[in-house]
Amino acid sequence: MTPDAPTPDAPRGDTGARPDPTPGEIRRWRKYLADERAEGAIYGALASRREGEEREILLGLATAEKRHQEHWANLLGEHAEKTVQPSTRRTILRFMARNFGSVFVLALAQRAEGASPYEHDEDATAQMAADELVHEEVVRGLAIRGRNRLSGNFRAAVFGANDGLVSNLALVMGIGATGVSSALVLFSGIAGLLAGALSMAAGEYVSVRSQRELLTASQPTQVTLVAAPDLDLQANELVLVYRARGMSREAAEHRAAERMGKFSCDCDPSLSLNPEVPDEADDEHEALGSAVGASASSFCFFASGALIPILPYIFGLSGLPAVVVSLVLVGIALMATGGVVGLLSGASPAKRGLRQLAIGLGAAGITYLLGMLFGGSVS
Repeated sequence: MTPDAPTPDAPRGDTGARPDPTPGEIRRWRKYLADERAEGAIYGALASRREGEEREILLGLATAEKRHQEHWANLLGEHAEKTVQPSTRRTILRFMARNFGSVFVLALAQRAEGASPYEHDEDATAQMAADELVHEEVVRGLAIRGRNRLSGNFRAAVFGANDGLVSNLALVMGIGATGVSSALVLFSGIAGLLAGALSMAAGEYVSVRSQRELLTASQPTQVTLVAAPDLDLQANELVLVYRARGMSREAAEHRAAERMGKFSCDCDPSLSLNPEVPDEADDEHEALGSAVGASASSFCFFASGALIPILPYIFGLSGLPAVVVSLVLVGIALMATGGVVGLLSGASPAKRGLRQLAIGLGAAGITYLLGMLFGGSVS
């Protein structure tokens, strides 16, 4: 079970035969083994929902997790026969990967890889600790791809929902604190919902449309191919075109000569930067999303968020009970939206949720106090 001499995969600090493991070591190693098996299952499940390069990368991660499993199984020996449950986080991730396979799983997996204890555990090899660091970056890269596919319209949706929650809660709290009737609070909330949703939709449409038009205007055109045959060979302004696009003089002259037909070159595209194919601009277009989609998302999610603060009034509550129920419902929604943003950004969902909650309730508290002040002044 244990080697008499150190091997490349031996735990750090291991210089000979190891004594029988202690009960504490057995429990810890079993936990590690269970977590590694769960992580391998997570990456395998995600790979089954992907194709091409992403599938190969995920299968590579699953293979690496098998090497880690073998390490802990070898240390445990006969004790490896008894299995334990993996951590709660990995259990949830495994379930989500098997049933959903979304970018949220990759975002959570990124956090799990970044929280590996192997760097400070003498029973793990230095290679395993390094593997976990690299795995975090690999998962981060895969998660970024998913975030880019979601970021345009998803950004509008999340911001719209949060704006609806916070602004209409503040409006309802402020109007309600003046002592007006519940019907007036409800109508004010509905007016705030419609006005805010329409404003958000219009603003998002103009914003995304303008950004896309700006990116389009910034892309290089094919004019160099059309104009090249008629240019003056002694005053080749193509060089100026390519230098203006950020190429060095040597690279610009090389590309201009090729465009003028002096030779055909099957060169390394990195030399000329291939300015006619602006892949980065395409990526930026994808990240922005469509103007209509962003506008529709803003309207719907602002309206859905703004609806929550007035639900108690719609169902006939009034006074303090309506205020309390509204605050509770909005608080839950703010925690949820903040947590989703945290998941996609690879940050702590709890911290992002609490931050959203503090901002929303802070704004509502301020407007409530102002409403009480103005209500008292009017009376």
